[in-house]
Amino acid sequence: MQVPIATGLFTWPDERPRLIASRRGADVPPEFPAVPGDDQVLLSRSGTLYTWTTQQFPPPSPPYRGPEEFEPFAVGYVEFPEGVLVEGRITTTDIEQLWIGRTMHVVTVPFRTDEDGNTVVTFAFAPGPSATESEDAA
Repeated sequence: MQVPIATGLFTWPDERPRLIASRRGADVPPEFPAVPGDDQVLLSRSGTLYTWTTQQFPPPSPPYRGPEEFEPFAVGYVEFPEGVLVEGRITTTDIEQLWIGRTMHVVTVPFRTDEDGNTVVTFAFAPGPSATESEDAA
């Protein structure tokens, strides 16, 4: 069974997940993650890659137990049309697929297995088509 890493972070379950932000007022940009008690705002399913980098070596502390368990990963900031920059993992480390301004889509990916044997999933960003080709570019 799959379970989200946290409730209220992204729509779940959902084949086309969206991040859940919040807003304190109409004239204020949304905040992510959502602030409890504020009005919830679903961010667009896609945004543009603002900046990114790759982690090519294991961090010096847990959960990594050794180089054989480590896989390089990319992380970046995605800017959403609602005016929010969100940091998250990127689904590829192929630098040919990543450039500033690239359309990125919100997806869910496995993160770990919990003590009950559930697959814990979190959000990530996957390269996608241009915003004009996206179903929810507006």
